[in-house]
Amino acid sequence: MTRELQITFDCADPAALAAFWAEVLGYQVESPPQGFDSWPAALEAFGVPRDQWNSRSAIRPLEGAGPRVFFQQVPEGKVAKNRVHLDVRAAVGQTGKERMDAFEVEATRLVALGASRANRVDPAPPMEAGFITLLDPEGNEFCLD
Repeated sequence: MTRELQITFDCADPAALAAFWAEVLGYQVESPPQGFDSWPAALEAFGVPRDQWNSRSAIRPLEGAGPRVFFQQVPEGKVAKNRVHLDVRAAVGQTGKERMDAFEVEATRLVALGASRANRVDPAPPMEAGFITLLDPEGNEFCLD
């Protein structure tokens, strides 16, 4: 049986990280429940204390299929390299210089949104097609691949 997939990030600021990843992936922040015009209105109606309003957030694809991405606030910060990371497929079908140029354009856009550059690996055929590693605003590694 095929299962639905959700990706979960532990983080300090769920709203900010959700907004960042929505821009990276072309997703949207999840809409409030039916009957509410905003998340603050829903949370207030549900009796959630204001200091917990930014304890979680989620994003979904604007169109088509893709996993829901969930962000949950945790008290501890990131302390080690991710054992699992996302590869953002920013140059599907491209190779060589064309591929790396596309990655550079996307890396520049993402750095302007709050990412930081970590590493660039140039193509080395036949095994390496090239990629750029970035860090999201909370230091989680991800690759443009």
